Amino acid sequence: MLNVDLQGKTALITGATGQLGRVMARTLADCGANIVVHYRGNETKAIELKQEIESIGRSCMIVQADVTQFDDVLRMRDHIFNHFKTVDIIVANAVIQYEWKSILDQPLEDYASQLDTCVMQSVYLSKAFVPAMIERKQGRVIGINTECSMQNAPGQSAYVAGKRGMDGIYRVLAKEIGANQITVNQVAPGWTISENDRENKTEHNEAYEQSVPLKRRGTDQEIANVVAFLASDLASFITGAYIPVNGGNVMPAI
Repeated sequence: MLNVDLQGKTALITGATGQLGRVMARTLADCGANIVVHYRGNETKAIELKQEIESIGRSCMIVQADVTQFDDVLRMRDHIFNHFKTVDIIVANAVIQYEWKSILDQPLEDYASQLDTCVMQSVYLSKAFVPAMIERKQGRVIGINTECSMQNAPGQSAYVAGKRGMDGIYRVLAKEIGANQITVNQVAPGWTISENDRENKTEHNEAYEQSVPLKRRGTDQEIANVVAFLASDLASFITGAYIPVNGGNVMPAI
């Protein structure tokens, strides 16, 4: 029987207090991993998530950092290594939210924010945590991308630019560190049903659902399941992949 077993592993999830981040943290903990809950500003939610993870018998720590600042990422690394000694799984999930507008109307600072949280966060996390993975000849680096990278719809320019830049970083990194048995992959969610949707009864959007071959929106748990798979030994020969989890709404072509 196949089993997603992360026993003995430590996973860092950036933006873990967000809608998708907390589900990924719970899922990796359910698979046996110890969890590092990163947050930028929502300490209350981070503490709640830590208590929830510890209640199922996993070790968990919370760490505050601004992932757009390299010094802060290094401080976060040192704090984590003092507690867990190692990080086996990185999930780069944090991203700055902003109001989408046309290119002509989009404030310039929104392009900078997406560069910082998509591209530079990936670079900073790699520089901070991958060297230790190389020493151990093992590790998983997982970036949360988006179906928008392939859609290029009006209003998405800053987000698409950031995520496409992130895609380039991850593909190159996969080739640079693959010999060390470290895999580097991306999960690209569609418009995902979150806890907020369930609370507000906004799970359905007919116009979007009709464009999806499976005729529905995906759930946060379905995204987290793919992340858990990629984090496990079941995915030991998958690297450099961009995996849409969106019911076929976008389909990478050969």
